[in-house]
Amino acid sequence: MHRFRAIILSAACALAVAFGGFGCSDTPTEPGEGGAQYAKSETAKESRSGVNLTLSFDSAQEAFTGELENTTDATVSQVRVEIHLSNGVELGPTPNIDLAAGETAPVELDASGQTFTHYSAHIEIGSSGS
Repeated sequence: MHRFRAIILSAACALAVAFGGFGCSDTPTEPGEGGAQYAKSETAKESRSGVNLTLSFDSAQEAFTGELENTTDATVSQVRVEIHLSNGVELGPTPNIDLAAGETAPVELDASGQTFTHYSAHIEIGSSGS
């Protein structure tokens, strides 16, 4: 049921953005989703539990590229990234990785053929995304 609700809210967010709304910052669809909307040309900067994400859309590659950074003094397990496009498409999540203290890791998600104007990105941690 939770996944069905997430799909419905994602579609509602896409419609809000498409028709000039301000996005859905107050309606996260999964734990960890803040709903901050970024224009296609903007760089997303998100943080969760000491893990920072910097992510941009590369139009030449038709992909989102960026970096995760663990700013804590301990390993953070099962870290992954998910992106929600304004057209309702969800990219990811990326494969789970464990980030050692201070470690960085590249992030890349393919967006070939996708048409969108805004996106949101979030970090998921743990087996359930919590």
